[in-house]
Amino acid sequence: MRLSAMFSSAISKNASPLSLYTNNLAVAASSFSRLQPLNKSCRHLVSFSRLSFPGNSISSSGRNPKFSTVSASKSDYQSQGGESFFRDVLTGMETVYLNRNPTAKSILDLVHSVDDEQICYDHLACRTFGVNGYGINSMASFFLDYGYTQQEELRFPAKKLKALWFSPPSSSSQDGGSGVNGPLPRVFISELLVDQMSLKTQEIIRKYTEKSGSGNKYAALASALGSLTWEKPSYSEFQQLAGESEYAAWTLVNGYALNHVTISTHRLKSNLRNIKKLNQFIEKNGFKLNSEGGVLKVSPDGLLLQSSTVADSIPFCFSDGNKESVPCSYIEFAERLVLPQYKNLPETEIKESHRRDGFEVGNADKIFESTSKEQLTRRA
Repeated sequence: MRLSAMFSSAISKNASPLSLYTNNLAVAASSFSRLQPLNKSCRHLVSFSRLSFPGNSISSSGRNPKFSTVSASKSDYQSQGGESFFRDVLTGMETVYLNRNPTAKSILDLVHSVDDEQICYDHLACRTFGVNGYGINSMASFFLDYGYTQQEELRFPAKKLKALWFSPPSSSSQDGGSGVNGPLPRVFISELLVDQMSLKTQEIIRKYTEKSGSGNKYAALASALGSLTWEKPSYSEFQQLAGESEYAAWTLVNGYALNHVTISTHRLKSNLRNIKKLNQFIEKNGFKLNSEGGVLKVSPDGLLLQSSTVADSIPFCFSDGNKESVPCSYIEFAERLVLPQYKNLPETEIKESHRRDGFEVGNADKIFESTSKEQLTRRA
């Protein structure tokens, strides 16, 4: 029976809202039971007391495809399950991320010990396979349904990647919180251009995405559960991908899990709001930063400053019985400087809209290296 039909059959004229949610949860649990956890110790639960499945609605403006804009109206954002449900899903994603990546959790705790008011996320990032419907749109549809707007496309020819970033809806009821409970972050989603890979690598990626069935429809759920939507690969398949694209190998074993979260340094209240001082503070406390192109990555206009840690590693049990260490995720830091036209504004009047927005190919290209073998094996 189709999923939509199962949901419809659970609805009756006398059904209460609570019973409908209970029925939906039971159906969802059954439908998603085949999702594969990345690591047994990292399997987490997220509350689905308000579970709903808004329809995907990606459409192009029909102008310049590179800068096309896709968005959902404010009323859509408020009606499709509400902000509360949306943040519940983000909390599930964050929980999986923090439990798998002790460096990220330790740094957030460390920064909070100095700056105990609010830690805001600049953006969240995910990686995807651009094939069989498992690319950017598979994850983006969830954010678009909850009011996000598609922005510019970025291309990385050497890595055979492309990415899109999405800006959050302007209205939010929880701007005073921290992390996913604070101002909603931007979202950066990239995809591997699978058709440009070798035939052997394409064969492996297509094999697992095809076996996943309709798993691409539940990308956000998979991320919140910490599950792969496809079967675990063999170690030899992982090695084949790693030899050609470390991005591909990472995605094969991590799936839709958050690749990183990013602290918005300029929103901190202490001296750590200066990213150079934050980098020094982090290194002084024994954490290794990504050194590709220098620790501090600076955009050509000098207004976007970024850095990141080197990814943690976790044990992964491959389908052939091998248990090997694989790269997991990392934490990034971003300082967005005030745009020239607003430089004379009093500091108390400066808002996020007065600062440099968007992303930069040169910076992002180097940040991608945070999961590379070269960075993981480099001595601090």
